[in-house]
Amino acid sequence: MSIVFEILKPVVDFVISIISNLGYAGIVFLMVLDSAMIPIPSEIILVFSGHLVTTGTFDPISIILAGSFGNVVGSILTYYFGLKFGRLFILRFGKYFFIKEHHLEYTEKLFQKYGDKISFLGRLLPAIRTYISLPCGIAKMNLLKYSIYTFFGSVIWNTMFTYIGMQLGSNWQDIDNYSIYLEIVTGCVIIAFVIWFITKILRKRNSDKKSYCIFIC
Repeated sequence: MSIVFEILKPVVDFVISIISNLGYAGIVFLMVLDSAMIPIPSEIILVFSGHLVTTGTFDPISIILAGSFGNVVGSILTYYFGLKFGRLFILRFGKYFFIKEHHLEYTEKLFQKYGDKISFLGRLLPAIRTYISLPCGIAKMNLLKYSIYTFFGSVIWNTMFTYIGMQLGSNWQDIDNYSIYLEIVTGCVIIAFVIWFITKILRKRNSDKKSYCIFIC
């Protein structure tokens, strides 16, 4: 058993119990908790579920869909928390996390302009993926776009960890051995996103310049 699993043994036991008793509904429930900022690591949920694929208990596609649906539900709950209470919460307690009011104002402007793309990328980043919903709600991001990007970002994340669980099989608790591969995949996703984002901005600027030139001429 890896060091991570030894430290989180009570959580691991809870995850195993819920999934073993509730099946796919258990995956949905646990992923709702994970996305609602309750410390139930999705990595544990998914690698254990992936292991159950090798025993014939689960189907991988069903795991991915159940997990992604749970992510969306939990993320929407957190989104509304940010929408209704997040700003006040951060203004009052943010100093303990080195967050100041001007940081919040910048975040709101950023999400108003680029929120849909950032919410997708955030779902692929460890730790950040759990809390990305809060600033999305604070920035009043379009809920439909937010839900769509959350779903597709979750599908990628859930596919990756379900596959790892399937590869590890009965040794699913040795996930630490795959950490380097996860970092590589995450890095590639971030690089691809940055390239796409910069390319889109440059194209928009060129288009604006052409339009301006046509107007002046």
